[in-house]
Amino acid sequence: MTVPKRYKGIIYIIISAFCFALMAAFVRLSGDLPTFQKTFFRNFVALFFAVGVLIKKRIPLRLGEKKLLFPLTVRALAGTVGMIGNFYAIDHLVLSDASMLNKMSPFFAIVFSYLILKEKLTLFQITAVIVAFGGSLLIIKPSFTNVDLLPALAGFAGGMGAGLAYTCVHYLGQHGVKGPIIVSFFSAFSCLFCLPFLIAEFTPMSGTQFLCLLGAGASAAGGQFTITAAYTHAPAREISIYDYSQLIFSTSLGFFLFGDIPDGWSFLGYAVIITMAIVNFIYNNRRSE
Repeated sequence: MTVPKRYKGIIYIIISAFCFALMAAFVRLSGDLPTFQKTFFRNFVALFFAVGVLIKKRIPLRLGEKKLLFPLTVRALAGTVGMIGNFYAIDHLVLSDASMLNKMSPFFAIVFSYLILKEKLTLFQITAVIVAFGGSLLIIKPSFTNVDLLPALAGFAGGMGAGLAYTCVHYLGQHGVKGPIIVSFFSAFSCLFCLPFLIAEFTPMSGTQFLCLLGAGASAAGGQFTITAAYTHAPAREISIYDYSQLIFSTSLGFFLFGDIPDGWSFLGYAVIITMAIVNFIYNNRRSE
């Protein structure tokens, strides 16, 4: 029996949600290390796995068309900036808050799909994006007296970068670029991007911290491969809702590992964003039918 591509995409995206929640927990467990140092080691491990897959499957390092180099570069840059913002938020916010701000990415993917891929955007979808943005403000709680404002804004920017990155992944997948190539290019680009900052502010690590960063890298590699597979199997409008399962994983890990308990405004923000995601998901599926 052949499994429809859409169902494969759903399975992949739930697995990726767990992997990324585990990655965030490892990042927090690695302690007080510079964000760029954490980002470098996370991607260095992911690059190791990605190159291993390329070698094992004998996938040639070619894109097919030169014009695909630009979206591949945009994907890598947006993903790197998004990851730096996400890691900074993870270190300074409740784990579930940081994860939820990063989960604004599906809404940004809708916007960028309209701007870049010229996919049609209805008034309903525009409304859903605006309301979801309002939900994110409940988590960010913008105020000059809010000490968490900067990391919250960094987490929001991380979601924006991820949304642009996933839009590029879908475009590349439509044009036949293999997932391991996308992951390898992104991981190598991110390592090179972070290297000068790593050298400038390198902080010696304990054995436990090093193992945590290895765990973050391994978890991220699993998440990266599965989310790349998800968005190459199905468009964002069909499967992005299942990415919110990461909130369940992140809230559970945050509570049991760090004693994190989100405040009432954050829970209200979660409810708004997830509700909009569900409504938008149902709407898109009815439209496609």
